[in-house]
Amino acid sequence: MQPQSHTGSYYAATAGDTTDFAPLLGEQHADVCVIGAGFTGISTALHLAERGYNVHVVEASRVGWGASGRNGGQIIGGIAGEKNIAKHHGKDVDDLFSELRWAGHDIIRQRVKQYGIQCDLKPGYLDVAIKQRHLREFAADHERLVKADFPHEIKILTKNETRDLIGTDAYIGAHLNMGNGHLHPLKMCVGEARAAVSQGATIYEQSPVTRIEHGHKARVVTEHGAVTADFVVIAGNAYHNLERKLRGVMFPVRSFIIATEPLPEATTSRINPRDVAVCDPNFVLKYFRLSADKRLLFGGRINYFGEDPAFIRQKLRQKMTTIYPEFANIRIDYAWGGTIGVPVTRVPQLGRIAPNVFYCQGYSGHGVNVTHLAGRIMADAVAGTLEQFDLFADVKPFIVPGAYLFTKPMVALGVLYYQIKDRL
Repeated sequence: MQPQSHTGSYYAATAGDTTDFAPLLGEQHADVCVIGAGFTGISTALHLAERGYNVHVVEASRVGWGASGRNGGQIIGGIAGEKNIAKHHGKDVDDLFSELRWAGHDIIRQRVKQYGIQCDLKPGYLDVAIKQRHLREFAADHERLVKADFPHEIKILTKNETRDLIGTDAYIGAHLNMGNGHLHPLKMCVGEARAAVSQGATIYEQSPVTRIEHGHKARVVTEHGAVTADFVVIAGNAYHNLERKLRGVMFPVRSFIIATEPLPEATTSRINPRDVAVCDPNFVLKYFRLSADKRLLFGGRINYFGEDPAFIRQKLRQKMTTIYPEFANIRIDYAWGGTIGVPVTRVPQLGRIAPNVFYCQGYSGHGVNVTHLAGRIMADAVAGTLEQFDLFADVKPFIVPGAYLFTKPMVALGVLYYQIKDRL
């Protein structure tokens, strides 16, 4: 197998610490084998290692190679599909999710502090409104946070206040939430991997799993080795196609990001003086923020499945200049894409395909926060505490027949549907 390196992203270019764990060779044994070294897998492994489990992580490429090392880096509160989960259980959404919405944030902050992870973690997030219905949604969210005594600064902003904060007239208002934030996702993922190893976990890179042999103990097999474990956690998200039972349960949706040249202080103080992350509420959304070295990182979804940086630059420059026309000729230094998992129900998919083989995937763009919560929930499930696991697992995934075989045209139709819906 040819070693796979990271995509040509800004994150890969500035991660500093790159992993080079040896491939899996020969027969190994563990309490738990985790498949996938993105946020879900590494978070699960670290939670388990901290509890004294012997954990082996098997990764097809590099730590953080997939969406975990390529995403917008925005730490967003909430869990996609909350209403569907609450409806299934016949409970009130706020009662069910009041604490869980922010649990991933707490885990991230605690790990950054405990393990000294240098990942450019910063507070501040701005939901921006394009339509009046967005403002109504923001007002309801704001009221809920006030009633819950939310401990961070929150504020509904007028159109003028929004313009003053992010230097554009593109939006009619916004909701500022300083409890959310942003970070360098690849630095965070690598930092957590180092922390897991410091707690006794073993990580194998460049080791694609070819099959799982089920039984009283499960055996995770690669080309040159295998791990026999009491439990297995599948954490490949949109990049996992190994288990047939998990095919067709979510759509692999592409998202793309560009990074401009570093901006002068006069520009950054005009377009983002508080250094917050920004995102609109659409499904086919736009999101942007400043990097630590003051580049504008601008992302969005487009109907495209390739990796051509020139094409990505062209399409995202068009979107960026609808927000900041003055950047029409700015230099773009990086352009890349990645795949996120979006279930039809939007509910994160936690479940099992055998009594001792769990899976966890499908975060619909809320991955930085929810993967860290999911890692804790998966560790609890391995330890026999299933209350929060069952909260999600009881909502069975909706399977789309043929989705695995016809991914591109079905995703294209889905994006078109949501583009129409966004305009209503």
